[in-house]
Amino acid sequence: MHVAVLGMGMMGRALTRRLLTCGFPVTVWNRTPGRAEDLVGLGAVEAASPVEAARGADGVLMSLTDDRAVREVMSQLVGIGSGGPVVADTSTVAPDTARALRDLAPGGRFVAAPVIGWPPALAEGQASVLLGGERDVTDALKPVWSEVFASHSYCGRDPGAALAFKLLNNYLLMTGIAALSEAAATGLAAGLDETLLHDFLLAWPTVAPALHNRVDDVLNGDHRGWFTTRLAAKDVRLAVDLAGLAGLDLPIARLVERRYAEAAEHGWGDADIGAVVELLR
Repeated sequence: MHVAVLGMGMMGRALTRRLLTCGFPVTVWNRTPGRAEDLVGLGAVEAASPVEAARGADGVLMSLTDDRAVREVMSQLVGIGSGGPVVADTSTVAPDTARALRDLAPGGRFVAAPVIGWPPALAEGQASVLLGGERDVTDALKPVWSEVFASHSYCGRDPGAALAFKLLNNYLLMTGIAALSEAAATGLAAGLDETLLHDFLLAWPTVAPALHNRVDDVLNGDHRGWFTTRLAAKDVRLAVDLAGLAGLDLPIARLVERRYAEAAEHGWGDADIGAVVELLR
């Protein structure tokens, strides 16, 4: 099965690396050329456009920054015709955007496939993927879901449902990191032993396992990572918008969104989400 990956950010690169490890022929594309030289060295082929990358592929996996980017790239893929590959979007976007992508996709062959996990986990085959779309369309890429990911969960025919689950997951993560940052900063300011604080934060059941890989960074890190404060604010805002469509207001989510936005505005926009702690220092 020949796969194209569109977008060479950290997740797109990890996805490509995992596909190559699993033996899939891979063609890659990125808006800025030259971001995939190491992957080309591993066997990937770099294309000059999304259409060129998609031509001859069985599946096209998009890994892009935001709603605008995925809509723009999908509008180019329309030109490949109804007999082309299945297009799957692994990006985190609004549920309505996923539905719009389905309507734009050639022949309606579209799968929403948001990833649960960070790039190193994805590259090592330890990430999960949520799938939304017609069952026969999602099954057309079953080798990818089964071999590249540790697990895959079918969320129904509505591609927006997969994104709704992903947004809820990310909201819980961002809220947890924000609370962890406040607890860690308070402990340090109160003069607690940093080593004990570190060990307690990793041992306490009140600190979710998904937060463990940020404890060192929050306590005393340089905030190098992959999930930026800018993206965190975007994802929480999408969760707020999702609730708003159902007539709900999420005051805690609005506050969390604002904290990540403030971190981005204060020079931490490209730093990992643990940088939200810097607002307290």
